[in-house]
Order: sequence, then structure tokens, then C-alpha cells
Amino acid sequence: MFDNPFLLHTLLAGCGAALTGGIIGSYVVVKRIVSISGSIAHSVLGGMGLCLWLKIRFGLTFLTPFIGALTAGLISAFLMGWIHLKYKEREDTAIAAIWAIGMSIGVIFIAITPGYNTELIDFLFGNILWVSSSDIFLLFALNALILSIIARFYKPLLAICFDEEQATLKKLPVQTFYFLLLGLVAVSIVLLTQIVGAILVVTMLAIPAAIAAIFTRSLLQMMALATACGLTLTFTGILLAYQLNWPPGATISLVSSSCYAGALLFKKKP
Repeated sequence: MFDNPFLLHTLLAGCGAALTGGIIGSYVVVKRIVSISGSIAHSVLGGMGLCLWLKIRFGLTFLTPFIGALTAGLISAFLMGWIHLKYKEREDTAIAAIWAIGMSIGVIFIAITPGYNTELIDFLFGNILWVSSSDIFLLFALNALILSIIARFYKPLLAICFDEEQATLKKLPVQTFYFLLLGLVAVSIVLLTQIVGAILVVTMLAIPAAIAAIFTRSLLQMMALATACGLTLTFTGILLAYQLNWPPGATISLVSSSCYAGALLFKKKP
């Protein structure tokens, strides 16, 4: 395996994805918005399908599925937040609607787009073995952006995750930071689709953080352990996929889920 020229890119992509999943995934687990992450992950199909149709129908080569996924992810995240704050609806109501709308739009545009596009299949099922240098550069550039935002607004984001009412009493702009958190989740989901695909992305975003939550007592510890877990699970999944000739994204998700099931044995009962 170590003679494979694609190995370096694969391992770098795994590192970038584990860092994203460990940090943002910790917020997702603590805030209990894993279901929102699932909705965003599936709604990006609408943006991907639209960009694919525009690219092939009108020759707009700059409109890649990545751009469509990022745009659709941000729109769906902010729309869910706006519905929740404006109309005081529970998130799960907005989740179901946006999930269905995004996937429906994607299926329609994919159906009317001629030909068979491998880019879309890669985004749906993951393409870690075929990541390019530009993909890795973009992955780490967005990782750097996420880290800088987290470093700057760590305490306010921590406050809204644990106690929104207390944050309001302290006169923090809760709505602003809520939208910021949803935006970071959307960007992270699009990044992680490069590894496991849109269908399995929630596994990589939530499971390492959920494992870390069992063994830690602070958010910083949780982020560090979740990142380490993400690295270990990703590399283990890649090795198994290489040896068994299995799809890497699905293998990573299977390994992660199995480890989480084992970690639950150590969880103390309340």
C-alpha cells in the first residue's frame, strides 16, 4: 500500500477531514443538532444537481458539484435557523421539509441532465482515493478558516451550545452565533463529503465526537480526542478498504459505528 502513489493524498485528505469532524462535530454533539447535519448533508444534492445541469446544458465549466454543494449547504443551514428563530418552530419540522426539498430538486436536475457524471457519484459515495492536490489545498484552506473562527469565537459558541438563556442574559448576540455555528456545520459537511460522501457524512461528523464525549469532561478535551479518534478511524478504514477491496467511505463509516458501539460499554449510567 505504501508504494501506491495515491497514498499521500489519501492520508492528507483523511487528516483534514478528521480535524474538521473532531472540532465541528463536538459542537454538533453538544448542541444536539446531529439531525440538522443529516438534513444539510442530503439537501446539498439539490445544489449539486443544479450546478451539474447548468454545467452540461450551458457549458458553465466553473460550476462544479462542490460549488453547488457548498451553496446549497449554507442556504439550507441558514433557512433552518431562520425558521426556528422566526417562527419558533422545532428544528425537526424544518429538517424534514428542507431534507425533502433539497433531495427532490437534486433528483429532478440529475434526471434531466444527459450522460453519466462521475463527479456526482464521487460526492454521493466519497472519493478519498482520488482526491487531487487542489482538493487537498481547498480542504486545508477551509480548515484554516474554520479554526480561525473557532479560536476567535470559542467562548460565545460554547455559551450558546450549553445554555442559550444564560448567554442571552449576558447580552451575547445568540442569534448571530447560532447562524455562525450552522454555517460552520454546513461548510464542514461539504468538506467531509470528499471523504465518505454525502450519504455517510453524518457518521464521520458525529461519531468521533460522540466517542470522545464518553471519556471527556470539557469541550476542548472533547475536540482533541474526537480529532484523534477521527484520524484513527479514518486510517483504519482506509487500510481495511485497501486490503479487502471495499469502498473506503462505507468502510470508514462501518469502522466508526462499530467503535462507537464498543465505546458505549464504558459509558456510565446516569
